Amino acid sequence: MKRFWVALIALVFAQSIIKCSDDFDDNISYGSVNNFIWKGLNLYYYWLADSPDLADNRFDTTTDYENFINSFNTPESLFNHLLVDQSIDRYSVIFSDYNALEQALSGTQKSNGVDYELRYKQGSTTELFGWVRYIQPNSDAATKNIQRGDIFYAVNGISLNTANYTNLLNQDNYTLNLANFDNGAITPNGNSVSLTKTNYSENPVYIKKVIVQGTKKIGYLMYNGFYGQYENELNNAFGFFRSEGITHFVLDLRYNSGGSVNTATRLASMITGQFNNQIFAKQQWNTKIENLINNPEQLLNRFTNSIANGSAINHLNLDKVYVLTTKRSASASELIINGLKPYINVIQIGDMTAGKNVGSITLYDSPTFRKQNINPTHKYAMQPIVLKIANNNNFSDYTNGLIPNVSQLENIENLGILGEANEPLLNTALNYINTNGRTSQRIPNIVFNHFEDCKSMRLFGDEMYLD
Repeated sequence: MKRFWVALIALVFAQSIIKCSDDFDDNISYGSVNNFIWKGLNLYYYWLADSPDLADNRFDTTTDYENFINSFNTPESLFNHLLVDQSIDRYSVIFSDYNALEQALSGTQKSNGVDYELRYKQGSTTELFGWVRYIQPNSDAATKNIQRGDIFYAVNGISLNTANYTNLLNQDNYTLNLANFDNGAITPNGNSVSLTKTNYSENPVYIKKVIVQGTKKIGYLMYNGFYGQYENELNNAFGFFRSEGITHFVLDLRYNSGGSVNTATRLASMITGQFNNQIFAKQQWNTKIENLINNPEQLLNRFTNSIANGSAINHLNLDKVYVLTTKRSASASELIINGLKPYINVIQIGDMTAGKNVGSITLYDSPTFRKQNINPTHKYAMQPIVLKIANNNNFSDYTNGLIPNVSQLENIENLGILGEANEPLLNTALNYINTNGRTSQRIPNIVFNHFEDCKSMRLFGDEMYLD
């Protein structure tokens, strides 16, 4: 993928393909940030043709252009104006400090270690409660009396609702007020936990283990984010599975909201191995970018034999994989499922996925939009959607989510311990393996509708991106 960037940057720089670069002098008096935003989106934005104010012929003169970009009070307001309707583009973001964006891309966030989901209380469209999905190791929460399955109804004594949850949970220090689950009622129990956020880098390889059932050796991996700097840990996990001689593999992506396309390609290559250099994914960019590409190979992601640092991939050479999903399995998680389907049998167990089939890149204010010769007067950077991604069969239409083979919702009344054979979702996968696909659906007695979770609440929580 770096070859793609090098080639594309060279074309942009040499050919000056941005029409406004020819028509409008960069030395005029409009704000450099707004100028960067318009030019970057005018070249790369995936829905460019659907945003009238990004058209090459939108402005007749430099003055028209200057008046337009300076008519917005903040860079964020210009950025949001230039995007298509949020029902189509829910993912493009802008950061006022690219250091924060880079940390988010690497999995580093301010966190107290509680990974949680928010749901609506029964019968309400405004009242919320949260439940703990897992605790991150070596975090503040790991030292406190809080664990998977705990329920909280309030923060600092204030009950959660759709109007206040962001302000309450975005604080660096707060106290969670806990509750019991009482036949559908969320009943305060008087207990609380005080937590503090610090900069935290999450190793996405959360659980790896082998479960032996009769003659079957089943590898289980809970993987919570496609972060490139942890590829070595991911590859080592597959080295462990290979050394154990596993015969089946369960990939748990239920809380994985996405990340790097390249890391997803390498994970798919670890699961398989027999398809080296065949097409895993196809990128679809806007017409302006695709007209620049002389070699269609630059838009392909192929199965590979090595990770980013050059180390050989530990292949499993499997022809079947069992993938656990929820509504929060998004972007690169969905790419794994969709990209593998033309090649091996993918058995999806759980809930329908999020439905994110588009990806982004980081744009900086520089002549090539990369982080060289960057404008020193500000630190804004954009992460706009620039591509749609399809599998080798050209299928990419899953904006409503990927439908599981076996439907099963997580039951707050019976969550189980992650990684244990009797944890409900994993247990369904094990039963599927042991009965050759004969399994019954498990429906919770009470279903609480999903609202948000701690990852989707982040400005950059469920992206798929090229690095």
